[in-house]
Amino acid sequence: MRNLFRYQLAAAILVGTPALSHAQSRPAPAVLEQQLQAMLDSLHAAGSFPGATVGVALADGSMLALAVGEADTMSHTRMRPDDMMLAGSTGKTFFGAVALQLVSEGRLGLDDPISKYLGEEPWFARLPNGPHITIRMLMNHTSGLVRYEFDDAFTRAVRADPYRVWRPEEQIAFILDSEPPFAAGQGWTYSDTNYIVLAMTMERVTGEPMYDAIRRRLIGPLGLDRIVPQTGPELPGLVQGYAGATNPFSDADAMIENGRFAFDPSFEWAGGGFMVNAAALARWAKLLYENRAFDPALNADFYNGVETRGLGAGARYGLGVIITETPLGTAYGHSGFFPGYLTEVRYWPEHRFAIAIQLNTSAGRPLAGGTGRALVELAGIVSAAIRGDTPQSPRPVPKRRAPRQTRWKKHSTG
Repeated sequence: MRNLFRYQLAAAILVGTPALSHAQSRPAPAVLEQQLQAMLDSLHAAGSFPGATVGVALADGSMLALAVGEADTMSHTRMRPDDMMLAGSTGKTFFGAVALQLVSEGRLGLDDPISKYLGEEPWFARLPNGPHITIRMLMNHTSGLVRYEFDDAFTRAVRADPYRVWRPEEQIAFILDSEPPFAAGQGWTYSDTNYIVLAMTMERVTGEPMYDAIRRRLIGPLGLDRIVPQTGPELPGLVQGYAGATNPFSDADAMIENGRFAFDPSFEWAGGGFMVNAAALARWAKLLYENRAFDPALNADFYNGVETRGLGAGARYGLGVIITETPLGTAYGHSGFFPGYLTEVRYWPEHRFAIAIQLNTSAGRPLAGGTGRALVELAGIVSAAIRGDTPQSPRPVPKRRAPRQTRWKKHSTG
């Protein structure tokens, strides 16, 4: 708690308290909510997803929460603004923030080799690039460690025993002795394995389970709610998700049956590992990118993004943050995939607001242009309202397409 207060105090000194400007004024909330709902309704009518939620954290800290469509297509239960879904890789932002706290406390070094912490493990000599990997390389995906979760042997193992509880050592075993795609630090490939190894390192340093550390260091002190670790197949409050005709870990389309997930989702752990609400995720993003989670002295490292593949034109990856260029300026955030759910969150520093969207399907292409484009369109409405402009009308609503049962693909940020 004391360390987090120090980070917040440093951020206040760094940022100061500027006079209220057009970029920080609050638009009329009722009007803005109506405009955003109209856009969300338009996206739903043009898309092929059962339902969605949207959360907006405005510059002054006020919140908006919206929903459209159905949380369950069998019971025709309507989606509600406070409904919760699995957030996929957006959860890496919590693990990354704790890592940066430990760096500022002198307990981790960004350029420390991970052999300093894990070198005595019996499996370490078999880890690809192991002796040359640093903490920074894990955090920005330049280590050369590939994705364990899409290894065919791992997906077969989950299908054979869907409720097995996996230990991190068992998960990374699927990539041991493999040939890395590049030397450590000499390329980029997105991989949950990086954050699994990062979390193992942090637990070694602190002696504390990572979910406990995140709760103690972030969720509690920042007053966050509706952010719940996915620690097993029973997740009360989780809305139904739809994975399509196929997914890597199960033959099920509907992910929840009789209150139980189709397999134990806890293996995602540091690769993501949270059930969240869109409004709560937007609030977290605003706090994170406004220097409330770690010492802002580390911002130069945090936002020092490397070139990526598969995250969109011009996208860069920092230390647990995706940096994109949009019509409204630079945006910081992350995307997430888990079978049955898609999530995207972005924060626009020039305008000081954050938006998150969640869909309860991961099948096919439920949104033309993807969740990132949807966020940009929603952000345009918020920006126009802040300026006092009249926003453009939502895009024309074409006839709803029938959901397509396309083959599941390995999403780049799952």
